[in-house]
Amino acid sequence: MGFRKKNKSPPVLSHEFVIQNHADMVSCLAMVILLGLMFEVTAKFAIMFITVQYNVTQVHDEKIESANLYEYGPKDVATVFFYLLIGVILHALIQEYILDKMNRRLHLSKTKHSKFNESGQLAVFYLFSFIWGCSILTAEDFATNPTFLWEDYPHTRMVFQVKFFYICQIAYWLHALPELYFQKVRKEDIPRQLYYICLYVVHITGAYVLNLHRLGLVLLVPHYLVELLFHASRLFYFSDENKQKGFTLWALLFVIARLLTLTLSVLTFSFGLPRIENQGFSLAEGNFNVLTVRMTCLAAICLTQAWMMWKFINFQLKKWREHSQNQATKKKTVSPKNKPHKRDPARGGATNGVVRSEDRTSPRARKTKAS
Repeated sequence: MGFRKKNKSPPVLSHEFVIQNHADMVSCLAMVILLGLMFEVTAKFAIMFITVQYNVTQVHDEKIESANLYEYGPKDVATVFFYLLIGVILHALIQEYILDKMNRRLHLSKTKHSKFNESGQLAVFYLFSFIWGCSILTAEDFATNPTFLWEDYPHTRMVFQVKFFYICQIAYWLHALPELYFQKVRKEDIPRQLYYICLYVVHITGAYVLNLHRLGLVLLVPHYLVELLFHASRLFYFSDENKQKGFTLWALLFVIARLLTLTLSVLTFSFGLPRIENQGFSLAEGNFNVLTVRMTCLAAICLTQAWMMWKFINFQLKKWREHSQNQATKKKTVSPKNKPHKRDPARGGATNGVVRSEDRTSPRARKTKAS
């Protein structure tokens, strides 16, 4: 991990050396790109990595007005690469200065340590993306006019905030792939993380390339809210296992988010896009409004939601079984001990542990008889 004090210096270019110093290496590469802006020869190449490309102008009433609208193109690959480097650096900073310090105080096991780091990184990202997405949606009229999801399709032009949002989203999820190596993720956790990383990359890139960025943004914001709640609840759970109320709220919102995603997807691909006038397939115009593309997108979303619900149901069943087992164990440990048996009077005259004398010649017996 970069920015970390090392006790021993591993061999140069060895696996351990790369893992310990990867953030420093990436920082140097990013600095080289930034330094390219200082020289006229390299500035035109460096600016392609740093700034958002494909700015366009619009003509209104025979007047040329500069509008902050953007399209997408092959140069976006360079921009995504640069912000992928920034993602690696920020990942290392959060790990070093926040999560590692919290881990030292909590003294977690190796399994919980790995999950705590994963949830900590994702919680920060989901919080930032949710706030950013909400700020973009507030400028739209989706709340009062849901038809903006498909009207005037293809949506080939985006405002700066929307395009930069998608650039950062794609860069973040691509940066998560090398982080599996840099963070020494356990082998049994790699398949699970690869599944959701690839799903994010495919869905977000698909929405960006197919000019469905409006629908993608509307679906990402509630999804990120639900994921934020889950990972925040898991962080609180690792700090104190009695704090589990957040999972109940997450379970409710998870189901609502899945229903909302399916409803908006079916509404857009089955009712909205088929009824607009602009039908056809054209790469030059960015128009993908044909039955094959619509059904492929809808099938991909539905299958993803079904897979997520299946994982959710299995997770809830597992938690329910663990809770039932814990309750059964507690009942066994709290059950009262067997009461002492009454002794037969003929064998000692003990009743409820009190010995009663049956000797008629005892002083008490003689006193009673005399009275």
